[in-house]
Amino acid sequence: MGALDGLKVLDLSRILAGPFCTQMLADLGAEVWKIEPPRGDDTRSWGPPFLSKRLPPPSPPAGDEGNLAEPDEYVGWKLGPEGESAYYLSCNRGKKSVVVNLKDPRGQHIVQELARQADVLVENYKTGDLARYGLDYARLSQLNPGLIYLSITGYGQTGPRASEPGYDVAVQGLCGIMSVTGEPEGPPMRVPVAWIDLMTGMHGAVAVLAALQERSRSGLGQHIDLALFDVGLSAMVNLAQSYLVTGQLPERLGNAHPQIVPYGAFRAADDWFMLTIGNDEQYRRVCEAIGHPELWEDARFQSNAGRVTHRAELVPRLEAILRTRPRQEWLERFSKAGVPVTPVNNLAEALAEPQAQARGMLQQVQHPWLGTVPLLGSPLAHFSRSPAQIQSHPPLLGEHTLEVLCTTLGLCPEEVIALEAAGVVKTWQPP
Repeated sequence: MGALDGLKVLDLSRILAGPFCTQMLADLGAEVWKIEPPRGDDTRSWGPPFLSKRLPPPSPPAGDEGNLAEPDEYVGWKLGPEGESAYYLSCNRGKKSVVVNLKDPRGQHIVQELARQADVLVENYKTGDLARYGLDYARLSQLNPGLIYLSITGYGQTGPRASEPGYDVAVQGLCGIMSVTGEPEGPPMRVPVAWIDLMTGMHGAVAVLAALQERSRSGLGQHIDLALFDVGLSAMVNLAQSYLVTGQLPERLGNAHPQIVPYGAFRAADDWFMLTIGNDEQYRRVCEAIGHPELWEDARFQSNAGRVTHRAELVPRLEAILRTRPRQEWLERFSKAGVPVTPVNNLAEALAEPQAQARGMLQQVQHPWLGTVPLLGSPLAHFSRSPAQIQSHPPLLGEHTLEVLCTTLGLCPEEVIALEAAGVVKTWQPP
């Protein structure tokens, strides 16, 4: 049994921040109704890559058994425009897909009725958009006073940018992270993964759980106004605090750390590794491991503050020494000395790490049309009694429309069929 078994989540979000939030809740046992427009979540078409299924070879006409093409010439059907996108698969497992046309008043009524029975609603429409459909917090809280309503936007419900659409990369530019990412003489760089979207999803999950705890005392729901910009700015943590303290702007340092030396990526004779020194004793052991005790005996380098001050002299000397031997030798030497060190892995190497296997970070789920689908595991899978776990495959578009409308709202199948014929809902139909 999951920690959130029995929790009902109405998910009106798309793309990444909202879906990542609701996937976390689903992994923890919540029942998540993913409301999609007839075209589906936008990320269903974001690719390649797409995962598709090949059709089995057709039966030959009678008497023509010798004229079949080779199996690899057969083109299989594909979900969406090219298949089920890897992007969509990454953040939608464990949910039930219900396709509803919100532009139709009957579709709006369906979602309102689902909101009556939900504990949580998550949406990431532009500020004020859902009011057009009668699905804003003011309306739905009248129908369900206990509803926790999470709104995720680029800039929040207030302020001069409240009406602007928000995208992760735009907010990365605005919140300052790009100004400190990249090499010192290079251009500003974004974090390749949608870093702010993911952190916003995590903040959203925390906010929902906090509001549920408060509801257990008050009996009332509430509206949560969560902005990508606020999350991105708060995540500048020590760099922002350093600026507030000194008034000096942090610089781009590549893989180096502004407040710790040595700390970052170093190149061995054959490849890169990360050396992350957290205190003076670890630095002393580094000097022993590389056979250069003079780098410890120099009084300028015996404290982290001294090493940061004299970074320009110390780091090139270390780089020259570390380039003389292969990476594996340094990994073994530093590990034996109790110094934090790791290889710089590519993604294939990272996924092949024995630690990833031991922690269950590689999972497989059975998909009704695609067969076995590989997915990343949940980092919340190590509770002693109610761990997070993958509840089901990322749903097909409209896969659960009939189920949810019949079991949750009490419609009969004939009513759902009639609504589908009218373009109000859509159920999954095999190709």
